[in-house]
Amino acid sequence: MTMDKSLKVRAGLVRSRSVLTRAERIERLKASDRWKEGDSPLGLDKVRVYKFAMKKKKKKKEDESESEGGEKS
Repeated sequence: MTMDKSLKVRAGLVRSRSVLTRAERIERLKASDRWKEGDSPLGLDKVRVYKFAMKKKKKKKEDESESEGGEKS
């Protein structure tokens, strides 16, 4: 049998996740000094998940002109 296209995983999880695991939440709470050693891992505070948008790189006109025109003096 073949797998459906929607079930195939190309490069793992590429997009950002909207939910953190408990360990990830504890790490972020420790970093912001909102969690102390010995606190219960149940009922953790909310932690904001930042979503990063990848920007496309723009080609500079200077780089193109240097490669075409040779060296500048």
